[in-house]
Amino acid sequence: MLVKLFVQNYALIKSLDLELEKGLTIITGETGAGKSILLGALSLILGSRADVSVLLEKNKKCIVEGSFRIDGYELNDFFEVNELDFEPLTIIRREINPAGKSRGFINDTPVTLTVLKDIGDRLIDIHSQHQTLMLRDNSFHLSVIDSFAGTTGLLEKYRLVYQNFRRLKKELNELTEMSDKNKADLEYYQFQLEQLDSSKLVAGEQDDLEKEQELLSHAEEIKIALNNASHLFSFDGNSILVMLKEVKTNLSRIMEFIPGGEGLLQRADSAWIELNDLANELEKMAALIEADPNRLAEINERLDLIYSLLQKHRLNDLNELLDEREKIREKVVSIETNDERLKELQLLVDNEARLLNSFCEEISEKRNNILGNVERKITDMLKQLGMPGAKFKISLSRLKDFTMSGIDHADFLFSANKQTEPENIAKIASGGELSRVMLSLKSMLTRKNNLPTIIFDEIDSGVSGEIAARVGQILAGMGDYMQVLNITHLPQVASRGSRHYHVYKDEENNSAVTKIKLLSPQERIIEIARLLSGSQITDTALKNARELLKAPSA
Repeated sequence: MLVKLFVQNYALIKSLDLELEKGLTIITGETGAGKSILLGALSLILGSRADVSVLLEKNKKCIVEGSFRIDGYELNDFFEVNELDFEPLTIIRREINPAGKSRGFINDTPVTLTVLKDIGDRLIDIHSQHQTLMLRDNSFHLSVIDSFAGTTGLLEKYRLVYQNFRRLKKELNELTEMSDKNKADLEYYQFQLEQLDSSKLVAGEQDDLEKEQELLSHAEEIKIALNNASHLFSFDGNSILVMLKEVKTNLSRIMEFIPGGEGLLQRADSAWIELNDLANELEKMAALIEADPNRLAEINERLDLIYSLLQKHRLNDLNELLDEREKIREKVVSIETNDERLKELQLLVDNEARLLNSFCEEISEKRNNILGNVERKITDMLKQLGMPGAKFKISLSRLKDFTMSGIDHADFLFSANKQTEPENIAKIASGGELSRVMLSLKSMLTRKNNLPTIIFDEIDSGVSGEIAARVGQILAGMGDYMQVLNITHLPQVASRGSRHYHVYKDEENNSAVTKIKLLSPQERIIEIARLLSGSQITDTALKNARELLKAPSA
């Protein structure tokens, strides 16, 4: 349970230190004093989002810190899973700096908002006036039934199967849609693949063919040029080799008489050898070059095929065309094997559906088994709350498709009068009636769920007199086995608390700040008298306040 709450620089709260105990704690104060601000601050350490707008002084950080006594509430697994140190007195802190950055801590270990919310859901249930609207939500109806039916473990197993079922169903639908489209394209892809396979394309052949095409297209021109060059080397008369040989002869005569003469002769000899080798190579090349119209025609035909395929597939070269061929092959194989995967998926989906049906039958049976008991208890409690003709029923019907909560649809039905048949609670119940139904549900659920703390923000809205006294008795009864905090304007409810805090506004440095005070027995009499008579506290109101405080709990 929550044993201490510290709030600093939040909304209208400059600094506040609140110590709490087990039982029913009452919080009162005039409208606008800041009672709900306390809930806002508390919600920060329970994982709600916030920004710099919550800062009272914009240049200072906001701190909200709660100390919780958690031994006996089976939270060890939570701490182990989240790698946190378990402490019987656990401190949860939230900080928001002037830049808007938020940080959360559990026992001084940084944690995410998700972790804060997770532990918050296990420690405190904050019931605001707005939460009564949940009675209009069918999913809330089902969650209430499950709390009484004890289906939590079953639902966890069901949801694991359901998530897998949804994934498989989605894959099946997508594959079916794709398969229908692909089957229409299969003949086209098969034709493309057959055309590419029959072309017997070979990597690199385009470059080789283009080079050979270039050679054959200029065969005569190349042969003439090579022959002419060869003749210049070896033609009788003034050929290059004959003249170079003459150079060698002249140098050999004078090499002994000039500096470096031997070197000059060696260079001339090397040049003659190199040029003679070049002449022989040119002659051989010229002999090999022959015009071949048939081969050129073959090459042109092959290249035309390659070019037409490239143009058809809008590609740039043969390598891309070879890649495209394999992609088309994969598409054909995929389409041809799609039916097998579809059959496999359909079998998996059917198996999961059968498993889900099995879970749903068991879950529905457990839910139906407790409906009568819940209906009787809620109806009895509503009668105690001043609605003797009230009838509360739960309608459980079957849906066509699976949902995250099974295959059931729940409706809370309500009637305030004996002569009226129960109808959907969202359509016919007034605000006061909704509050009493919610109080009845909460008083049963909290005991069932072993929740440490529940906070009510004017759960008694819309009631007065004897009914308000009964509401106070119910809240006090809840306080016998858990911690209950109740914000109220009703003296009959306020008088039932074991401790009573008063929230008020005070002026500090020309600005209003919210403060809270634990009332002494005498101060409590005065506060309840104020609730009875307003700002003008009369002797009669004081007398009535004393009588309310002395009244028995039940």
